[in-house]
Amino acid sequence: MRYTIVGDSLPAVICQLDPGEQMISESGGRTWMRGNVVTEQVSGGAKKAIGRIFSGESFFMSVYTANSPSEIAFASSFPGRIVVRQLNPGESIICQKRAFLAATAGVDLSVFFQKRLGKGFFGGEGFIMQRVTGPGVVFLEIDGHCVEYILQQGEPLICDTGVLAYMDATCSMDVQMVRGFKNVFFGGEGLFDTVVTGPGKVGLQTMTMPNVAKQIIPFLPSQSN
Repeated sequence: MRYTIVGDSLPAVICQLDPGEQMISESGGRTWMRGNVVTEQVSGGAKKAIGRIFSGESFFMSVYTANSPSEIAFASSFPGRIVVRQLNPGESIICQKRAFLAATAGVDLSVFFQKRLGKGFFGGEGFIMQRVTGPGVVFLEIDGHCVEYILQQGEPLICDTGVLAYMDATCSMDVQMVRGFKNVFFGGEGLFDTVVTGPGKVGLQTMTMPNVAKQIIPFLPSQSN
């Protein structure tokens, strides 16, 4: 499989497939395709299918099989960036809900539950996230620009809630309350921060859907009569 990412702030990944090669996405995930490509809907078992629903994906997954030299494209649903990760067998990354865009066959998508309720309720990333496991190439859609860091063992990274897009499964995530009375009430940063601790790679997003909605709402016409 060969790929090209196009589109700047509204990106799409265009994948060139040889006969016999396969791609997967959530149901209805592909945007266009050329060549003899057969599409099949699979669940992968009830447990995995239900887990995908909790993590923001569809009950069924689409499997695309090329029967000739073919092209298939997957477009991002929000202004941002498409991030590519090559995962080794058994290697996993933890992603925000709805981050998964597409992958080569062999990549496994499952649900990841935060072990502590506080992380889910106050962290902004949600109680339920996605676990993506190799082997294979995975494409993630990230809100806004993506900034990546490689954290050393025990090295913390503090960010606003909801900013964490993905992290290696070797990293851990926690939530801490902002310290200081003035910081809480006048700092404008919110009550909680997300703390990611290494080792591993971390991806942060510069724009999130909730923040965009919060900026737009004051300009919407009033619905009151």
